[in-house]
Amino acid sequence: MFDLKKNNKEKIIIFDTTLRDGEQAPGATMNIEEKLLIAKALEKMGVDVIEAGFPCASNGDFLAVERIAQTIKNSTICALARAKKNDIERASQAIKDACSPRIHTFIATSPIHMEYKLKMSQPQVLEAIKDSVVLARNLVSQVDWSAEDATRSNHDFLFKAIEVAINSGASVINIPDTVGYTTPEEYYNLILAIKNNVSNIDKAIISAHCHDDLGMAVANSLSAMRAGARQIECTINGIGERAGNAALEEIVMAIKTRSDFYQIDCTIDTAMITRVSKLVSSITGFAVQYNKAIVGANAFAHESGIHQDGMLKNRSTYEIMTPQSVGLEKTSLKLGKLSGRSAFKDRLKDLGYEISEELLDQAFIRFKDLADKKKEISNEDLVALVDNSIVNNKSNFELLDLEVNCGTKKFADVKLKIRIDSKELQTSFVSNDGPVDAIFSAIKKAIPHDASLELYQVQAVTEGTDAQAIVVVRLQEGSKIYSASGADTDVLVASGIAYINCLDKLKNKKE
Repeated sequence: MFDLKKNNKEKIIIFDTTLRDGEQAPGATMNIEEKLLIAKALEKMGVDVIEAGFPCASNGDFLAVERIAQTIKNSTICALARAKKNDIERASQAIKDACSPRIHTFIATSPIHMEYKLKMSQPQVLEAIKDSVVLARNLVSQVDWSAEDATRSNHDFLFKAIEVAINSGASVINIPDTVGYTTPEEYYNLILAIKNNVSNIDKAIISAHCHDDLGMAVANSLSAMRAGARQIECTINGIGERAGNAALEEIVMAIKTRSDFYQIDCTIDTAMITRVSKLVSSITGFAVQYNKAIVGANAFAHESGIHQDGMLKNRSTYEIMTPQSVGLEKTSLKLGKLSGRSAFKDRLKDLGYEISEELLDQAFIRFKDLADKKKEISNEDLVALVDNSIVNNKSNFELLDLEVNCGTKKFADVKLKIRIDSKELQTSFVSNDGPVDAIFSAIKKAIPHDASLELYQVQAVTEGTDAQAIVVVRLQEGSKIYSASGADTDVLVASGIAYINCLDKLKNKKE
């Protein structure tokens, strides 16, 4: 099923769950087009397995998984299902058109989960494992079975559950650290114990799925790999439930940079890592912290005089990998208002973008507008500009015009024009709480809603007073949370765009 041997070095299967576990991060909602965009990027990057979603969770999730399964050709498409007949059948329907379909079914095996959540005995759980895996295996050729909360499970029972799952047809056995509880040494020993105590484990691939509650998700995943796990489940930027999942970019670059130690390889095109990281950040509205390993803005930045001196003499004194190895271009991009469409298109191609002519035209117009405001446009500016063009291309709402009048001794007076579907609407608002409050209040007049503002965050794409600003807005309506971003050299304009984009997500989710 998997080619694990090539050039005498074992291969690790990269299982990306950004579209499933990643979306479970509060506020990281994605629509179908956004999920498809990320799935295509993951496929191009060389991800082996893409967990596209949880089809039984909602009709929207089903349609997203189905669309991805119909589109992606070079990656296995996986759908999540509980150990329930309806879940498994629904997952099977969603991935029926995939070139390489897989069902990922799970049930908890820890005492605390079985007693309080499942309210099931050990024999009942074993029976549920058998029934669910057999059903899934009759529907697809690849079944990935997970023992939820495996790291807090009784070992003897866990061994028995794994044996039943394999005998029932599971070809991948996932050992999740569901609550981020374990340590690298414990997890290493658990994987070894499974290899030594499950009689039929040679018939399946062991997988690791780690959460980052104690900040050890990547370390735990790499320990599992050293112990014999040959599939790692991870997400772009480490997004996911609570503190998140193991970060794909960190695992992959650890494998590549320390191949002398791990003696493992993977099929990921590392030059796409930065590009995909920025895409996921733009779509989810989850900013990457500056000191984030591999993809953070400071990952390849040096300010200390000692470090700078070392770098000038020999780059390897303070860098264990090159920026180019993860797709990061450090040189300034010399594009300005006199640049033509061909040069613009060529630079986007260098940055890894392949977009339609229609979207290219829209992005070029925005580029020209930006070039009138900024003396120099960097790669980071272009990435922010184009990603926002892609994300907002199918928006039902659009900020057409914004006029703000404010000062230290006057209220903020805002007038704006919004496109709602195909109609244009003008509105205004005066606020004594500043221009951002006035903008958001004016938009709420035009697009009435009951959502509350949970987050308003501003960050600069580049240095300088002419830097583009990316604004992230997070809204909550009932139990649902929505996030979106907007970019512009004017922070107030970016704020209006972000708020409108978030309302568009809220409207689409309802529909």
